[in-house]
Amino acid sequence: MAIDPDFLATLDRFDASIDRRSSALQRGEQRSTELGEGLVFSDHRQYVPGDDTRLIDWTVYARSDELYVRQFETERNLTVHVLLDRSESMAFADRSKFEFAAKVGLGYCYLFAAEHNDFRLSTFGARHERLDSGASTTGALLPVIDRLNEVELRGQADIEAALSEYAGTIASRSLVVIASDCLLDPEAFEAGLAALSDHDVVVVHAVAPEERSPPVDGETIFEGLETDRSLRTYFSPRKQRQYEDRLASHWDAVESATVAQGGEYVRATTDEPFYEAFERAWIG
Repeated sequence: MAIDPDFLATLDRFDASIDRRSSALQRGEQRSTELGEGLVFSDHRQYVPGDDTRLIDWTVYARSDELYVRQFETERNLTVHVLLDRSESMAFADRSKFEFAAKVGLGYCYLFAAEHNDFRLSTFGARHERLDSGASTTGALLPVIDRLNEVELRGQADIEAALSEYAGTIASRSLVVIASDCLLDPEAFEAGLAALSDHDVVVVHAVAPEERSPPVDGETIFEGLETDRSLRTYFSPRKQRQYEDRLASHWDAVESATVAQGGEYVRATTDEPFYEAFERAWIG
């Protein structure tokens, strides 16, 4: 499976005014780096195909023999930071959870860019890895989608370290969207969210229907999604109820951790219509 960029065009059905966020954020006071003409020179970054060649700094090229473009600080209203879980459990059910989460994150980026606002998109495991080029345009999402389709899902997420580290990269109050299957320690998650307390946070919890209600019965071997551990058991109706009760308890703990830190929590299954799930995440 792979993310098809054609879905972005259909997002125009949503109101991209983001009025529901503007009252909570400092509109007009944020400064972000954008490719193009701006107010004040900010920094250089390495040239990537598709950049405006007029912004290439030939003086830097003469010194380094590498292409760099000039970046400028320009007034923009809002910034959305999207963080996508790339741990191995997101590969369950043919990557459906990761692709679902990625589409939600891309949807936020697309609507923000359509309103001439900024976006940043990163994946996280033990640490975060930024995938966008720094250009906040709808067209700039196409290479991001290519990179997302190549992301290798492996290892465990160190959620507290990843969120705390990323919080230090945010210059001004922003919207942070965290998309994950939330198979993590709720206490560590809450500690990581605490580092983002200066920002508006939305947690999108992606659930595969197969993990909500495993399609098995009788003698079964369960294998760890992020470890080498396995469990052989007789999965009776009683075991099924116990499993579902423990899973629901874990989900409640993750939701409570989110709400305790002032965030919004949205749970969605990967088999439900994407646009219905996105609407809940977008409108709240």
